[in-house]
Amino acid sequence: MYRFFLLTIIAFSLFFTACQNSSNNPSSEQAANLPTTGNPAIDGLSVAISQTPNDPTLYVKRADMFYQNEGYDEAIADLQKALSIDSTNVDYLHLLADVYLDYYKSYEAMSTMLKAATLYPQRIPTLLKLAEFQLILKQYDRSINTVNEILKLEQLNAEAYFMLGMNFKEQGNNDKAIGAFQTAVENNPDLVDAWINLGQLHAAKGSNLAKVYFENAVSVAPQNITALHAQAEFLHFSNERQAAIETYKKINSIDPDYSESLFNTGIIYLEMDSLAKAKTHFNMAVETSPTYIIAYYYRGLIEEMQGNIIAAKADYQNALNFNPEFVRAKEALERLK
Repeated sequence: MYRFFLLTIIAFSLFFTACQNSSNNPSSEQAANLPTTGNPAIDGLSVAISQTPNDPTLYVKRADMFYQNEGYDEAIADLQKALSIDSTNVDYLHLLADVYLDYYKSYEAMSTMLKAATLYPQRIPTLLKLAEFQLILKQYDRSINTVNEILKLEQLNAEAYFMLGMNFKEQGNNDKAIGAFQTAVENNPDLVDAWINLGQLHAAKGSNLAKVYFENAVSVAPQNITALHAQAEFLHFSNERQAAIETYKKINSIDPDYSESLFNTGIIYLEMDSLAKAKTHFNMAVETSPTYIIAYYYRGLIEEMQGNIIAAKADYQNALNFNPEFVRAKEALERLK
């Protein structure tokens, strides 16, 4: 009887120990029961997390993957977990703020950046990011105040002057914006966005300096599509159509699927009465971007001009399928009735 009682105690102890080990070591059972996303990289990180649940870097890696795939709730949960392990990691706070902002949670985004700036009041990248968030949320005075804090720490910080210029530009104070952008490029001639903004502001004034600034932007960053696009638009606006077309061609040599340059090239050819080339580029625009409403409309316009009424109606209808309130397409269909 005693022996049976002792064996019962031992068996119960072994069962309890096995259960306890299972709860303390989730690698086997939890890994087997993890929900899968179908993304091998994310699922692989989930297994790694189940095996090393106190490593914050794994949560951050998975959060970044969720973020890139617009899994905002999952990304936020992972970053909050990472911060519960390492609460003062500034990179985690920056990424969490980005996720909140892209998820249209502006209050949480700003609160996160303010926390980061409170923890690191002299860290210039954090202050620059805070100033950028304040600018995005139209808190111009606060953004300028943050920029001034940066300039106290580093008097000639080019990115701070760029941010100052963006604040002035957003408020319509273009002369001050030009001055700030000019100071930015004087301190960092490679700051391509400042050159682009200088070009745009001088173009709005009708200044001949605009062309020089766009050329500087492209010289600094020959493969930068934003700089090339800005230059092409300026050339088009200046009636330098062939130069604009060549610039758009350069963009598509870098990114063949950049539909906006294909569309803009089509518009230039249409202005030049080269209907076949215009239609070819509108075709390419809708092939690379099947929801490009205005490209359907202009292709329909060319079909109509060429007497292809059925094809024209189809294109106008395609435009309306994506935007039933597109007035010009409605009017075009009425005209063809």
